[in-house]
Amino acid sequence: MNARRYRYYDLLMAGFVAVLLCSNLIAPAKVCQVDLPFALPVVGTVLVFGAGNIFFPISYIFGDILTEVYGYARARKVIWAGFGAIIFATFMAQVIIHLPPSPREPFNDVLQPAIELVFGGTWRIVVASIIAFWIGDFVNAYVMARMKLLTAGRFLWMRTIGSTLLGQGVDSLVFYPIAFFGIWNTDTLFVVLLFNFAFKVAVEVVMTPVTYLAVGALKRAENEDFYDRDTDFTPFSLRD
Repeated sequence: MNARRYRYYDLLMAGFVAVLLCSNLIAPAKVCQVDLPFALPVVGTVLVFGAGNIFFPISYIFGDILTEVYGYARARKVIWAGFGAIIFATFMAQVIIHLPPSPREPFNDVLQPAIELVFGGTWRIVVASIIAFWIGDFVNAYVMARMKLLTAGRFLWMRTIGSTLLGQGVDSLVFYPIAFFGIWNTDTLFVVLLFNFAFKVAVEVVMTPVTYLAVGALKRAENEDFYDRDTDFTPFSLRD
Protein backbone atom coordinates (compact mmCIF):
# COMPACT_ATOMS: atom_id res chain seq x y z
CA MET A 1 0.00 0.00 0.00
CA ASN A 2 1.37 3.40 -0.89
CA ALA A 3 2.58 5.89 1.69
CA ARG A 4 1.58 9.04 -0.16
CA ARG A 5 0.34 12.11 1.67
CA TYR A 6 -3.07 13.72 1.13
CA ARG A 7 -4.19 17.32 1.39
CA TYR A 8 -7.51 16.78 3.17
CA TYR A 9 -7.20 13.46 4.99
CA ASP A 10 -6.04 15.03 8.28
CA LEU A 11 -8.84 17.60 8.14
CA LEU A 12 -11.42 14.86 7.66
CA MET A 13 -9.97 12.99 10.63
CA ALA A 14 -10.24 16.12 12.76
CA GLY A 15 -13.83 16.66 11.62
CA PHE A 16 -14.75 13.07 12.40
CA VAL A 17 -13.31 13.29 15.93
CA ALA A 18 -15.00 16.65 16.56
CA VAL A 19 -18.42 15.31 15.54
CA LEU A 20 -17.88 12.19 17.62
CA LEU A 21 -16.99 14.18 20.73
CA CYS A 22 -20.00 16.45 20.27
CA SER A 23 -22.33 13.48 20.00
CA ASN A 24 -20.87 11.74 23.04
CA LEU A 25 -20.17 14.64 25.41
CA ILE A 26 -22.31 17.66 24.59
CA ALA A 27 -25.56 16.19 23.34
CA PRO A 28 -26.48 13.06 25.39
CA ALA A 29 -27.67 14.97 28.46
CA LYS A 30 -30.49 16.70 26.58
CA VAL A 31 -33.70 15.03 25.47
CA CYS A 32 -35.62 16.95 22.79
CA GLN A 33 -39.31 16.89 21.89
CA VAL A 34 -40.94 17.99 18.64
CA ASP A 35 -44.70 18.06 18.09
CA LEU A 36 -45.50 16.74 14.62
CA PRO A 37 -48.41 17.87 12.44
CA PHE A 38 -49.00 14.23 11.50
CA ALA A 39 -48.71 10.82 13.12
CA LEU A 40 -45.77 8.50 12.56
CA PRO A 41 -45.78 4.74 13.15
CA VAL A 42 -44.73 3.80 16.71
CA VAL A 43 -44.04 7.36 17.92
CA GLY A 44 -47.37 9.03 17.04
CA THR A 45 -47.47 12.83 16.86
CA VAL A 46 -44.80 13.54 19.49
CA LEU A 47 -41.18 12.98 18.50
CA VAL A 48 -38.84 12.52 21.48
CA PHE A 49 -35.13 11.96 20.86
CA GLY A 50 -31.73 12.47 22.39
CA ALA A 51 -29.84 15.45 21.01
CA GLY A 52 -26.86 13.19 20.30
CA ASN A 53 -28.81 11.62 17.46
CA ILE A 54 -28.36 14.85 15.51
CA PHE A 55 -24.57 14.61 15.63
CA PHE A 56 -23.75 10.92 15.61
CA PRO A 57 -25.07 10.01 12.10
CA ILE A 58 -22.74 12.66 10.66
CA SER A 59 -19.79 10.59 11.88
CA TYR A 60 -21.00 7.75 9.65
CA ILE A 61 -21.06 10.11 6.68
CA PHE A 62 -17.46 11.01 7.45
CA GLY A 63 -16.67 7.29 7.69
CA ASP A 64 -18.29 6.59 4.32
CA ILE A 65 -16.36 9.38 2.63
CA LEU A 66 -13.06 8.31 4.17
CA THR A 67 -13.49 4.66 3.19
CA GLU A 68 -14.70 5.48 -0.31
CA VAL A 69 -11.86 7.86 -1.15
CA TYR A 70 -8.91 6.68 0.97
CA GLY A 71 -9.73 3.03 1.67
CA TYR A 72 -10.47 0.88 4.70
CA ALA A 73 -7.00 1.05 6.27
CA ARG A 74 -6.99 4.84 6.46
CA ALA A 75 -10.58 4.88 7.70
CA ARG A 76 -9.47 2.36 10.35
CA LYS A 77 -6.85 4.80 11.59
CA VAL A 78 -9.51 7.52 11.91
CA ILE A 79 -11.81 5.18 13.86
CA TRP A 80 -8.99 4.46 16.31
CA ALA A 81 -8.34 8.19 16.63
CA GLY A 82 -12.01 8.70 17.50
CA PHE A 83 -11.93 5.79 19.94
CA GLY A 84 -8.91 7.24 21.72
CA ALA A 85 -10.50 10.69 21.82
CA ILE A 86 -13.66 9.32 23.45
CA ILE A 87 -11.63 7.43 26.09
CA PHE A 88 -9.52 10.50 26.86
CA ALA A 89 -12.50 12.87 26.99
CA THR A 90 -14.42 10.49 29.26
CA PHE A 91 -11.43 10.20 31.60
CA MET A 92 -10.92 13.97 31.70
CA ALA A 93 -14.62 14.55 32.39
CA GLN A 94 -14.39 12.28 35.43
CA VAL A 95 -11.27 14.09 36.62
CA ILE A 96 -13.00 17.47 36.34
CA ILE A 97 -16.11 16.18 38.10
CA HIS A 98 -14.16 14.78 41.05
CA LEU A 99 -11.77 17.69 41.56
CA PRO A 100 -12.83 19.49 44.77
CA PRO A 101 -14.71 22.72 43.98
CA SER A 102 -13.41 25.91 45.54
CA PRO A 103 -15.63 27.20 48.36
CA ARG A 104 -14.59 30.74 47.38
CA GLU A 105 -16.41 30.51 44.07
CA PRO A 106 -20.09 31.33 44.73
CA PHE A 107 -21.34 29.73 41.51
CA ASN A 108 -19.85 26.31 42.32
CA ASP A 109 -22.98 25.39 44.30
CA VAL A 110 -24.89 25.49 41.02
CA LEU A 111 -22.06 24.67 38.61
CA GLN A 112 -20.85 21.43 40.24
CA PRO A 113 -24.24 19.63 40.08
CA ALA A 114 -24.71 20.85 36.51
CA ILE A 115 -21.31 19.49 35.44
CA GLU A 116 -22.07 16.17 37.11
CA LEU A 117 -25.43 15.99 35.35
CA VAL A 118 -24.13 16.86 31.88
CA PHE A 119 -20.78 15.04 31.87
CA GLY A 120 -21.22 12.35 34.52
CA GLY A 121 -23.06 9.65 32.58
CA THR A 122 -23.57 6.29 34.26
CA TRP A 123 -20.92 3.65 33.71
CA ARG A 124 -23.34 1.55 31.66
CA ILE A 125 -24.03 4.36 29.21
CA VAL A 126 -20.33 5.22 28.89
CA VAL A 127 -19.31 1.61 28.30
CA ALA A 128 -22.20 1.02 25.90
CA SER A 129 -21.35 4.14 23.90
CA ILE A 130 -17.66 3.25 23.54
CA ILE A 131 -18.24 -0.40 22.59
CA ALA A 132 -21.11 0.36 20.21
CA PHE A 133 -19.14 3.08 18.43
CA TRP A 134 -16.09 0.83 17.95
CA ILE A 135 -18.02 -2.14 16.59
CA GLY A 136 -20.52 -0.14 14.54
CA ASP A 137 -17.93 2.02 12.80
CA PHE A 138 -15.74 -0.91 11.87
CA VAL A 139 -18.76 -2.77 10.48
CA ASN A 140 -19.66 0.33 8.46
CA ALA A 141 -16.16 0.72 7.02
CA TYR A 142 -15.79 -3.00 6.26
CA VAL A 143 -19.14 -3.25 4.48
CA MET A 144 -18.47 -0.04 2.54
CA ALA A 145 -15.08 -1.31 1.32
CA ARG A 146 -16.36 -4.79 0.44
CA MET A 147 -19.38 -3.44 -1.42
CA LYS A 148 -17.13 -1.16 -3.45
CA LEU A 149 -15.27 -4.22 -4.70
CA LEU A 150 -18.48 -6.15 -5.38
CA THR A 151 -20.05 -3.26 -7.32
CA ALA A 152 -16.82 -2.24 -9.08
CA GLY A 153 -17.17 1.25 -7.63
CA ARG A 154 -20.72 1.81 -8.88
CA PHE A 155 -23.89 2.66 -6.94
CA LEU A 156 -22.34 4.83 -4.24
CA TRP A 157 -25.79 5.49 -2.77
CA MET A 158 -26.34 1.75 -2.31
CA ARG A 159 -23.01 1.37 -0.55
CA THR A 160 -23.41 4.33 1.80
CA ILE A 161 -26.95 3.39 2.80
CA GLY A 162 -26.21 -0.34 2.95
CA SER A 163 -23.14 0.09 5.14
CA THR A 164 -25.06 2.48 7.40
CA LEU A 165 -27.94 0.04 7.76
CA LEU A 166 -25.56 -2.62 9.05
CA GLY A 167 -23.25 -0.32 11.01
CA GLN A 168 -26.00 1.64 12.74
CA GLY A 169 -27.98 -1.58 13.23
CA VAL A 170 -25.09 -3.17 15.11
CA ASP A 171 -24.47 0.08 17.00
CA SER A 172 -28.07 0.24 18.20
CA LEU A 173 -28.25 -3.47 19.04
CA VAL A 174 -25.12 -3.13 21.18
CA PHE A 175 -25.74 0.27 22.79
CA TYR A 176 -29.33 0.12 24.04
CA PRO A 177 -29.28 -3.31 25.73
CA ILE A 178 -25.98 -2.59 27.49
CA ALA A 179 -27.09 0.89 28.57
CA PHE A 180 -30.73 0.35 29.48
CA PHE A 181 -31.67 -3.34 29.75
CA GLY A 182 -33.26 -3.86 33.15
CA ILE A 183 -33.79 -0.10 33.56
CA TRP A 184 -36.39 0.40 30.82
CA ASN A 185 -39.12 -2.10 30.16
CA THR A 186 -38.62 -4.26 27.08
CA ASP A 187 -41.29 -2.50 24.99
CA THR A 188 -39.76 0.93 25.61
CA LEU A 189 -36.28 -0.38 24.86
CA PHE A 190 -37.43 -1.85 21.57
CA VAL A 191 -39.33 1.27 20.48
CA VAL A 192 -36.44 3.63 21.29
CA LEU A 193 -33.92 1.32 19.62
CA LEU A 194 -36.03 1.04 16.48
CA PHE A 195 -36.80 4.74 16.23
CA ASN A 196 -33.21 5.88 16.76
CA PHE A 197 -31.94 3.36 14.23
CA ALA A 198 -34.48 4.59 11.67
CA PHE A 199 -33.65 8.23 12.44
CA LYS A 200 -29.91 7.69 11.91
CA VAL A 201 -30.42 5.84 8.65
CA ALA A 202 -32.80 8.58 7.47
CA VAL A 203 -30.05 11.17 8.06
CA GLU A 204 -27.75 9.11 5.83
CA VAL A 205 -30.40 8.95 3.10
CA VAL A 206 -31.15 12.68 3.24
CA MET A 207 -27.43 13.53 3.17
CA THR A 208 -26.69 11.28 0.17
CA PRO A 209 -26.42 14.20 -2.31
CA VAL A 210 -23.91 15.91 0.01
CA THR A 211 -21.94 12.67 0.25
CA TYR A 212 -21.83 12.45 -3.56
CA LEU A 213 -20.55 16.03 -3.83
CA ALA A 214 -17.91 15.54 -1.12
CA VAL A 215 -16.69 12.22 -2.54
CA GLY A 216 -16.46 13.60 -6.07
CA ALA A 217 -14.59 16.73 -4.98
CA LEU A 218 -12.14 14.78 -2.82
CA LYS A 219 -11.40 12.19 -5.50
CA ARG A 220 -10.54 14.97 -7.93
CA ALA A 221 -8.53 17.00 -5.41
CA GLU A 222 -6.59 14.02 -4.04
CA ASN A 223 -6.38 12.10 -7.32
CA GLU A 224 -7.40 9.02 -5.36
CA ASP A 225 -10.17 6.43 -5.57
CA PHE A 226 -8.94 3.56 -3.44
CA TYR A 227 -10.02 -0.08 -3.88
CA ASP A 228 -9.28 -2.47 -1.01
CA ARG A 229 -8.22 -5.42 -3.16
CA ASP A 230 -5.22 -6.43 -1.03
CA THR A 231 -6.25 -4.89 2.29
CA ASP A 232 -5.91 -6.72 5.58
CA PHE A 233 -9.31 -6.03 7.13
CA THR A 234 -8.30 -6.66 10.72
CA PRO A 235 -9.44 -3.76 12.93
CA PHE A 236 -6.38 -4.26 15.16
CA SER A 237 -3.84 -2.31 13.15
CA LEU A 238 -2.82 1.27 12.44
CA ARG A 239 -0.90 0.55 9.25
CA ASP A 240 -1.83 2.33 6.04
